[in-house]
Amino acid sequence: MSKKLLITIDTEADNQWDVSRGISTENTLYLPRFQELCERYGFIPTWLTNWEMCNDERFVQYMKPKNDAGLCEIGMHLHAWNNPPEFPLETVTDQRAYLIEYTESQMASKIDALLDALQSNFEAPITSHRSGRWALDERYIALLAERGFVVDCSVTPHMSWEGALGQSGIPGSDYSMSDELPYELRPGLLEVPMTIRRTNRFALDAVHEPHDVLRQGKRLVMGQWQWLRPSMNPSASSLTSLLRDVSKKNDAYAMFMIHSSELMPGGSPNFPDESSIEKLYRVIDRTFAVAAKLGFEGQGMTAFAMDFFSCRGEKLKASEKAFERGLAK
Repeated sequence: MSKKLLITIDTEADNQWDVSRGISTENTLYLPRFQELCERYGFIPTWLTNWEMCNDERFVQYMKPKNDAGLCEIGMHLHAWNNPPEFPLETVTDQRAYLIEYTESQMASKIDALLDALQSNFEAPITSHRSGRWALDERYIALLAERGFVVDCSVTPHMSWEGALGQSGIPGSDYSMSDELPYELRPGLLEVPMTIRRTNRFALDAVHEPHDVLRQGKRLVMGQWQWLRPSMNPSASSLTSLLRDVSKKNDAYAMFMIHSSELMPGGSPNFPDESSIEKLYRVIDRTFAVAAKLGFEGQGMTAFAMDFFSCRGEKLKASEKAFERGLAK
């Protein structure tokens, strides 16, 4: 298999980091620019879509033809706090609920509601998934496998979310010992972890103020866990260096991620205005250009998983089940 660039977008409401904020989906107006940038490089983004974006007519009208043409993939991203049906849940913190805080039958009801809505609105099977707030447990995995999902990308290797509590006070998932490379969660259900690697670099293009010199010096000496994800004051050199590291190893892919709301001015804390968005796009453009130069090819999440299983000579019974379900809609 040639190396793939897997582009994943958590496609959700505006600025969900503000727990007091209501639900709005104006960021959908800013997504064509990103989709078209991906197309320019021949990359295929996977839009991991939650309830409110699935039901935004503007999003569906733009993305459905793209999905039909194979220019993108529509997957699932479930935010338990805003996904019907509603169930009572104890409130211990001011944080939003993990799906894993609910009973198994309640989890199944929420998954089915979003899955049915996505398949109905996009008239296509939905076989890729990322959980809200990166949370998984064995019940969640079993429910995904039962519904014919082919691939999940919720695991963040080397990271623990135990300090990030849910609404009822339970801790998030601990992936500190998880593998960096794909592995089966269940027969026919592949886990494709987020690309996170240990790096020791001084990113000159991340230096904007005097204190940035100290921060980058510390990262050079002590190292840091680098995600293939642009964040506040994004650094193209950090992302492209990570791509080069992955390219030199026997890794089948590199996974880029971003939130849909981060593509809108003021849609996130990291990119508050138009100038920060323009800087973000310069970094993304540079990252994609280097990926293309290194020989990374574009692929959606489901196609990657199907190729992975095919190379191992395994029959995708779960995929067949999902496609049958989608065609029956």
